[in-house]
Formats: sequence, structure tokens, C-alpha cells
Amino acid sequence: MISESPRSRNPAGHAGLLENVLAPASALVEFFESRFALFAQESKTAAVHLLILAGCLIFALLLCALGYVFLITGVVVGLAHLAGVSWPWIALAAAAVHFIGALILLLVARSRITKPLFRTTLAELKKDREWLKNLDATNQSTS
Repeated sequence: MISESPRSRNPAGHAGLLENVLAPASALVEFFESRFALFAQESKTAAVHLLILAGCLIFALLLCALGYVFLITGVVVGLAHLAGVSWPWIALAAAAVHFIGALILLLVARSRITKPLFRTTLAELKKDREWLKNLDATNQSTS
């Protein structure tokens, strides 16, 4: 019997109670760590992607604005040449047309601002507040 090895304290190879309790928590922590690392890596890539996208949009808007300025300049010069009038008068007329268009857009925006947004949601929240006030009043009167 000397050749037999002494039996281990854990013959089935099972972990102890503490190890069994800590194993799911450890696995959960590892799971969240791996997901956080993946999120951090992808967020860096997404940030670069969004910065490039924003840069392209801003540059495109700048080019559109410059193109619009050159288009208006060309139209002013062309009309002045066709009409035989000095170009500053045509430029002033073009500026007046633009200011009138801007004023119309501002008036439309002002009329839209006066209308409240989320009417139904605000009405429901008001009903909820009233319900809570009535609930508090009912609870205080019964106590």
C-alpha cells in the first residue's frame, strides 16, 4: 500500500466554495473588461471617422458658400454688362433681394418658435404631476 498516493483533499477536482462563488464574478469582470476595451478601441476609430466627416462637411459648406459668392458676382457683372449699368447698382439690388429673403426666413422661423414643441408629452407630464400631487395629498390624509 505504500505505492498508493495519499488521497487529495479534493478528489473530484472541484474547487472550494469560495472559488465557486468568486468564479462567476471574475468571469463577469473579465467579460466587462473585454467589452470596455473593445468599446474604447472602436470609439477611437469612430471619433476619427466623425472628425473626418465633420471636416468634410465644414469644408463642403465653405466651398458652397464661396461658389455662391462667385455665382452672385458673376450674375451681377453679367447683368451690369448686358444692361449697360454700373455694377455697384446691380450689386446693391442683389444685396436687397438677399436681405428680403433673409427677413422672410427669419419671420417664418419666429412663427415656428412660438409654437410649443412636444405638446402631447408636456400634457402627459402635467397630468403625471397632478396625479402625484393628488397621490401625496391622499397619502397624507390617510396617515
